[in-house]
Amino acid sequence: MKLLFKQRMFSWFDSYDIYDENENTVYVVKGQLSWGHCLKIFDTEENELGTVKQEVLTWLPKFELYEGENYIGCLEKELGWFKPKYNIDFNGWHVEGDFPGWDYTITKPVGETVATVSKELLQWTDTYVLDIVDPADALHVLMFVLAIDAEKCSAK
Repeated sequence: MKLLFKQRMFSWFDSYDIYDENENTVYVVKGQLSWGHCLKIFDTEENELGTVKQEVLTWLPKFELYEGENYIGCLEKELGWFKPKYNIDFNGWHVEGDFPGWDYTITKPVGETVATVSKELLQWTDTYVLDIVDPADALHVLMFVLAIDAEKCSAK
């Protein structure tokens, strides 16, 4: 399953539209006013599906993830010299990126790929292609991509 993640050009808060392979909107992400990033994920009928919320008083960037009202895990950046790495407290998943940090892979503990993420260059806004192995993982992969994008935005 492939999803296209596009940031909206003109909005006061982070806002994204997520499209499927046929360019149909699948998810809408709306930023909330808060300390740190707080991103709410909605389906096309405006039902809230999840939240990505940045913890602000941490040494390294850390994001809590909620499916509905239920806490499901977190993403925390690891110290690294050349490649960005993130620990995911969810199903034992792990994220590792390439040198510039534009492309990365989410893997299971045994090394099996959950998803690959590629940033499209030369776009006006942040645009990523998410190639997800199991469509059941789409919402969770989207949450991690949102957290990583927010972390990169905060680092700038």
